[in-house]
Amino acid sequence: MQAHIENLVKLQNVDLELARLAQTARALPAEIAQAEAALAAAQRQAAEASDALSREDSLRMRLERDIAGHRQKAARYRAQQDSVTTPAQAAAIEHEVSFAESEVERLENEEFASLERTETQEAALAAARAQVEELAAALDKTRERIALRQQEIGREQAGLQVERGELRKVIEQEWLTRYDRLAASRGTGLARAENQQCTGCRMGVRPQTWNQLREGELLPCDSCGRLLYWDPAMAPAPKQPQPAPAGSTGRAVRKPQQAGD
Repeated sequence: MQAHIENLVKLQNVDLELARLAQTARALPAEIAQAEAALAAAQRQAAEASDALSREDSLRMRLERDIAGHRQKAARYRAQQDSVTTPAQAAAIEHEVSFAESEVERLENEEFASLERTETQEAALAAARAQVEELAAALDKTRERIALRQQEIGREQAGLQVERGELRKVIEQEWLTRYDRLAASRGTGLARAENQQCTGCRMGVRPQTWNQLREGELLPCDSCGRLLYWDPAMAPAPKQPQPAPAGSTGRAVRKPQQAGD
């Protein structure tokens, strides 16, 4: 392979690696954002569980006040039963006592249900807080890992930029101009020819062009326009002749003649 072709191939490899590193660097902040979103979701879940517990506490306080009020009301009506003078008054007081006692029972059932819900919500809150701690630690590790990776990518990019600059110095401006134009429009400026095909667009190469490429020329692909080159190091090895079977003389064996032939 001629020197200018080899340098162009090296330049393209450097450019492709720089593009890959740039894409990797652009994707790194998304990992932090994903970890932050997971932590925020866990924090919201913990806050919702805490709010639910607060609502249950407030509910039970209200229920306890109502229960106490109905018990006091029932006690007052019972105290009035000794002073009633008519059956109608006795029935009315009994009705009020019965209603107050039924309300106490209903409210106590609600209070018990609230206690059961509280137990469930306390377990959910504990799990949510544990998850928040776990995700917060994971976020710190992710940020640390991303920062280290960004520094590593920066060092790799700096080294490649130096190498790129050195390569461009030794390549003729005409070839650089063509390479830059093709790389900008096609993504790559060079393509290796293999099996009489352009590896960039997979279109066939004319026999004359194929022969010129094998002689070391750099030619444009008729289909995609990329600069085609042939790398003898990538050419398939010639097939080795197969050894003849043991005892074989390499001559065809004649069939014996039959009588009468």
